[in-house]
Amino acid sequence: MALSTNPKPSGNSSTAFCPRSQYSGLSFRIKDGPPVQGMDVCLSSAQQPACLGEAAGRLEAAEEGTVQDCGTGGSPGDSKEMEPCLHNLQKFVPTDYASYTQEHYCFAGKKIVIQESIESYGAVVWPGATALCQYLEEHAQELNLQDAKILEIGAGPGLVSIVASILGAQVTATDLPDVLGNLQYNLLKNTLKRTAHLPEVRELVWGEDLEHNFPKCTSYYDYILASDVVYHHYFLDKLLSTMVYLSQPGTVLLWANKFRFSTDYEFLDKFKQVFEATLLAEYPESSVKIFKGILKWD
Repeated sequence: MALSTNPKPSGNSSTAFCPRSQYSGLSFRIKDGPPVQGMDVCLSSAQQPACLGEAAGRLEAAEEGTVQDCGTGGSPGDSKEMEPCLHNLQKFVPTDYASYTQEHYCFAGKKIVIQESIESYGAVVWPGATALCQYLEEHAQELNLQDAKILEIGAGPGLVSIVASILGAQVTATDLPDVLGNLQYNLLKNTLKRTAHLPEVRELVWGEDLEHNFPKCTSYYDYILASDVVYHHYFLDKLLSTMVYLSQPGTVLLWANKFRFSTDYEFLDKFKQVFEATLLAEYPESSVKIFKGILKWD
């Protein structure tokens, strides 16, 4: 199955688009090597933390004085010595990806550079992500993000996880195997020596192996973050069940979404059946709404 070259839909189109969740069967290729199935062993659930630590050590040795605040010029990872180290982390890329672009953002007083590709829904920053970043930045003290444990569903290229990390949270960024390499690249490039906690990257396929991969006894999160995970795809029930599973007493779910289709509002209705939902913010110019959800326990 080939990746769609179309970004997430907007407007009133009724076409059924291929969701990110269907990409998990793609083959991947080690650079200059044969194609393989799945994900880099360096990014497996068991080995990923060790890999991050090793990578962080290499980056710390290469990076001195590269962190930039907004308005000071330069960007994270400007050191010429940093780039080879970062690219070595990204050993697996989907064979259908042809190009990446560097997009620049500024949140929490920091310049953030995100590597994106329009060839995958999971490698693009969507409107819900920027809206959620803005909300987190403006309400960081109210939300008490310092040292909070956060898991992001469908982290994509990682902007929301990066901002949450910069604001002091302990972040676990999750997505499908095909985007984890780019996700890890962006997280490390933008959080090393900028954050109190280095974010973790983990695979999460909605509705699959949740009890095994995220056992409740060891997987408590203060916040679950999600942005633009609802659009015209066929995995909405699995998404909702994943949100429910990850929510424990005390967990707050923050969900930002651009509302495009009638199915988005149908999902919202189902969301309200299982979560106490509060509309926190609305951005009419982008059709983005941000909801807070607390799981109903009765």
